[in-house]
Amino acid sequence: MYGIVRKEKLAPNVKLFDVSAPAVAAKSRPGQFVILRVHERGERFPITIADADPEKGTVAIIFAEVGKSSKQLGRLDEGDAILNFSGPLGNATKIERYGDVLCVGGGVMAGALLYQVKALRKAGNKITTIIGARSKEHLILLDELRENSDELHVATDDGSEGFEGLEFLSDILESKRFAHVITIGPTSMQMAVSEMTRPYGTPTTVNLFPIMVDGTGMCGACRVSVGEETKFACVHGPDFDGHRVNFEELISRMRFYNPNEKIAMVLFDGR
Repeated sequence: MYGIVRKEKLAPNVKLFDVSAPAVAAKSRPGQFVILRVHERGERFPITIADADPEKGTVAIIFAEVGKSSKQLGRLDEGDAILNFSGPLGNATKIERYGDVLCVGGGVMAGALLYQVKALRKAGNKITTIIGARSKEHLILLDELRENSDELHVATDDGSEGFEGLEFLSDILESKRFAHVITIGPTSMQMAVSEMTRPYGTPTTVNLFPIMVDGTGMCGACRVSVGEETKFACVHGPDFDGHRVNFEELISRMRFYNPNEKIAMVLFDGR
């Protein structure tokens, strides 16, 4: 059992947990994820690691309560425990000294982005960060991202804070040349960023989270087309070249179980 040593509400329906998992914390790197199960009858689902403290033996996860399993997770409190917490899984983001790096994140992935930003800056890079959310009240970790970035831009879908939408990114790409772009967040956002950077030939790394079951490459549920090849996000990724990913196919596959998820929520009795 993996104890919850800290619980914090960051935004409406968004929670942060620090989970006691010394073995996971010792090996975790930015870009990796865990697969957890709340209780013995619960489903396995992935969450990207938002931070890790090997000395304390804790791993931070940030998640939105959007479905049955995430709502069950969100109902746990400090002192409660998670049944399974497997990781770190997937390949870590490649951290090296690129030069000027643009980091783009959205929603609950702000924590995972911050984990990457810290590592990239420590490696000697100059970081320009863009963070977005649906609205002002859904923006999280702004102070932490500002502290660890050389330049920070904020965007919201409704324009309630910062820029409205992501179109302003085109102006940034036109005015400044980046050695590398890293993006993590909603799949549609990652697709948009990849298309914006394509004309400039800027290497763009995306972090994908398709449907996953076992996280070891055995089930094949997380397959994604990258160039002319089929890859499994859990073992070949989750980082990929954003200019080679078939995003239309990925988004279609991610929507496959939407009806089942809606039924599960209707029948959810809170247990």
